[in-house]
Amino acid sequence: MTPWFNFTTFDIFGDLGCGESFDCLQHSQYHPWIALLFSSVKAASFVAAAWYYTLVESLLMKCIPRSLEETGKRHYQHIVDKVDRRLHWELQRSDIMSHLVDESGHVAFPREELDSTFMILTTTSSETTATVLTGILAYLVNQPETMGRLVRDIRQGLKSDPEISLSAASDLTYLTAVIQEGLRLCPPVPWMLPRQVPPGGSIVVGPGCREGFTSVSLQAYTLNRDPSRFYASASFIPERWLLDASVNPNSPYYHDDRWAVKLFSIGPRSCLGQHLAWAEMRLILAKLLINFDFEAIDGKQLQWEDLRTFLLVEKRPLEVRVRLAQHD
Repeated sequence: MTPWFNFTTFDIFGDLGCGESFDCLQHSQYHPWIALLFSSVKAASFVAAAWYYTLVESLLMKCIPRSLEETGKRHYQHIVDKVDRRLHWELQRSDIMSHLVDESGHVAFPREELDSTFMILTTTSSETTATVLTGILAYLVNQPETMGRLVRDIRQGLKSDPEISLSAASDLTYLTAVIQEGLRLCPPVPWMLPRQVPPGGSIVVGPGCREGFTSVSLQAYTLNRDPSRFYASASFIPERWLLDASVNPNSPYYHDDRWAVKLFSIGPRSCLGQHLAWAEMRLILAKLLINFDFEAIDGKQLQWEDLRTFLLVEKRPLEVRVRLAQHD
């Protein structure tokens, strides 16, 4: 299932962002740009790590394999070519690019900025959402009771595929709780979210942080699994996000620090694409679970805690047994 989530989310953003799909679903394979994505991100993670060792940064940069560097360049060129194509033809409907180009075809800001912006948008709006969906399904097939409750919630609330809409899916309380728990345990960007030290400095768990001299960041994966903040912190329990957990003092999840889970960050610099991500996750899960039954395959379970990260999660195949759903 891992590549199919990627196929879907990349095709969606290709259409919304640049007016043309990547055609991954049509051809059942990765577009060349997407195939290069993780190698490019891995190269970027090595570069980012080198920045933290200023005295030996130049030496560390030389240690990065040339193959990774070349992959990063080819990856970037693919998005430049895609932006080029979009700028040279006119859509009959609007897309994200439409808001960045005036009536005469002039781009609203420097071309280099446009290319780098779409590089980031395409990656963060697609790979990240696919990561969470993969993690959610991995947990669900390993917990039949949780899967059963979610399937009942979806099939009783929506009845059939034609009834699925974003508005209807948003009303499914347990589906929302499942996604929230998936975001907690499978943060799409497990790497540290950077923070800026305010004017005058600040105190962060001990020594003072000097303005302009200190890098402050928070690792979502570690925070979200902190046993001092969450009951059964390593377990996939959507019930911790239901209303009863926050209002019933007898609930084991009453004291969970749900506010701490901020996968899209907070404030004016929070993720621009979070509403799109929520829409995709709700609709994709609803459509899958109203049409198909999923089961784990013995010996093929994916353990999320075993995956490696290089800025993004290095996902492994998620093999499941799939059947067409039998509706009464």
